[in-house]
Amino acid sequence: MPAARAEGAGRPGSAKSGPAKSGPTLEQVAARAGVGRGTASRVINGSPRVSERTRAAVQAAVAELGYVPNRAARALAAGSMDAIALVVPEGENRLFAEPYFSEILRGVSTELGDTDMQLLLTLIRDQRGRERFAQYAAAHRVDGVLLVSVHGDDPLPDLLRDVGMPAVLNGRRSHDEQLSYVDSDNLLGAQIAVEHLLGRGRRKVATITGPLDMYAARCRLDGYHEALRAAGGTSDPSAERLVVQGDFTEEGGHRGMLELLRRDPEVDAVFCASDVMAAGARLALREAGRDVPGDVALVGFDDSAVARHMDPPLTTVRQPIEEMGRAMVRMLLDLMARAQDTGEQHRPGGRDGTPDRSRLVLPTELIRRGSS
Repeated sequence: MPAARAEGAGRPGSAKSGPAKSGPTLEQVAARAGVGRGTASRVINGSPRVSERTRAAVQAAVAELGYVPNRAARALAAGSMDAIALVVPEGENRLFAEPYFSEILRGVSTELGDTDMQLLLTLIRDQRGRERFAQYAAAHRVDGVLLVSVHGDDPLPDLLRDVGMPAVLNGRRSHDEQLSYVDSDNLLGAQIAVEHLLGRGRRKVATITGPLDMYAARCRLDGYHEALRAAGGTSDPSAERLVVQGDFTEEGGHRGMLELLRRDPEVDAVFCASDVMAAGARLALREAGRDVPGDVALVGFDDSAVARHMDPPLTTVRQPIEEMGRAMVRMLLDLMARAQDTGEQHRPGGRDGTPDRSRLVLPTELIRRGSS
């Protein structure tokens, strides 16, 4: 095997000539170049996230010492698996039915395309799966974790933090989230959606929320209330009757719309906290003989392919889903590099006055189409 020969193992006569002489190490290269081990590793792996001056110094050290990278040996020595896990705590039905997940996956895989990292997609359906993955991460079978669709009571993010595993969340569990995250402006997005409906002359604006154990869903509900409050609508005692909890699924949107029609047949606008739920609400309205937007205006959230293909096309709040996936990867690679350089897990908060690069909220915008 070529790798074994390069390490001086298994050569004929090696027992007679004494222990094989080991070649220069990555640590020696780093010391010669005057950089950290992690920085030297990034240069050797072709990472673009180093300065030209640093790259030249490391390459010169490699040439002077005659260092020959052995990828497998280096990975074992560093405890690196050159792999990142994308963890989705949902079942296959939601993963493949909701465009949100495919767009996140597209962004993640595109951003990883220029690296040597492998992407492992992991679905977690229950507590047993959560515990199994926590053990997998504790054994450092992966180098970092991206977490999507995290619910507020999910202990997995904290388990990863406790074992020192770099992790980035897609969204937050609360306003005071302590782990690194990439989120979108859910509150403002919902607020501008409801303001749009009110501006179109709608007087009974209802909402179908996402699961309220998710911070994004609560923020979208807060945005709905904020828009009504600004318009003076909170004095209406029937206002809470126009709020129905959903679950980000098409079935949840269908059930929610039927419940709203039962509570108040005169509802004339609905803000759905996802495009997929808006599709379910559209079906319920059609079954009830209600015209969209003539009888009931409809607005969703995400700007997924579902929104563009509905009849009529759905007015929706665009969040940059693919860019969120890309930003998560950039953030995680940065956390991993800093952890490798310092031997410590990075925690959000900007310890030395430098800008905090581990919390990012991307803007949202309203996309007007025929449903409103």
